[in-house]
Amino acid sequence: MSLLSIQNLKMHFPVRGGVLMRSIASCKAVDGISLDVGTGETVGLVGESGCGKTTLGKAIVRLLEPTDGSISFDGQDITHAGIRTLRPMRRHIQMIFQDPAESLNPRHTVRDLLEEPFIVQKLGTKAERQTWIADLLDKVGLSSSAADRFPFEFSGGQRQRIGIARAIALKPKLIVCDEPVSALDVSVQSQVLNLLLDLQKEMGLSYLFIAHGLSVVKHMSDRVAVMYLGKIMELAPAQELYNNPKHAYTKALLDAIPVPDPAKRRKRQLLQGDVPSPINPPEGCAFGHRMSHPRWKDSVGMDLSLKEVSPGHWVQPCPCCVS
Repeated sequence: MSLLSIQNLKMHFPVRGGVLMRSIASCKAVDGISLDVGTGETVGLVGESGCGKTTLGKAIVRLLEPTDGSISFDGQDITHAGIRTLRPMRRHIQMIFQDPAESLNPRHTVRDLLEEPFIVQKLGTKAERQTWIADLLDKVGLSSSAADRFPFEFSGGQRQRIGIARAIALKPKLIVCDEPVSALDVSVQSQVLNLLLDLQKEMGLSYLFIAHGLSVVKHMSDRVAVMYLGKIMELAPAQELYNNPKHAYTKALLDAIPVPDPAKRRKRQLLQGDVPSPINPPEGCAFGHRMSHPRWKDSVGMDLSLKEVSPGHWVQPCPCCVS
């Protein structure tokens, strides 16, 4: 049984207009996604900005109320769970946000930030919580003196370590990592990624790792899902996806990975057109429509749900994107 199971999840936001601000359309940020995360597994989720990755992550931790579909965590349906059900569940599912400068309250010391989860969950005495805070800081590579400082006194990498410490405070089973290194310097990114890997081994964590590029995800993930305009285009074990991509969008993302040798040249598949609006997405294959593929019309009316083309390798069966 999977630790996290998402079935046909949708997040549609109303678009309002007119004098009475009535709903005139909906923005389909997430449009029918099914995905599982196993115990101790890291599933990478990649795609362009605006494809719905962060919205999906927030829906999973129930910061957003899903429009349709289901979310099951550890065998329990939490799709529309109330606050009484969610509060104890939040001990086991946490989130690391993209920008640590925005996700950490600048008015609170690090001690206040790390103690708050224990207070909310009514865990431990004051003395026990101070011991736990010191242990958390040690786990993420910060000194105990950091507890009495404010977030703005730290560098970006150190702030993200504080965010990680807060996420692991209650010893969760699953952490949704929403682009945890995209706001950091390249020199710091590898340190934070290695910290996440070390914590996963030590605590048996599962990760849903959201990122822009496939280069970072390859270092972290057991399986990778490629997302475009609210849907998953391809899902496969990480090595299989890199060695044998099937979907044209996956191939384009792989082509975008920089080559570390400046003298080396390669032929790249340049993307044409613009990303369609999630308010009015095209019929059929959205990526084929963007590329003005001659076979795009063949995809209109087709069942484009993921199909397994080899063991564990799933792809959207579009005639204009899968060769």
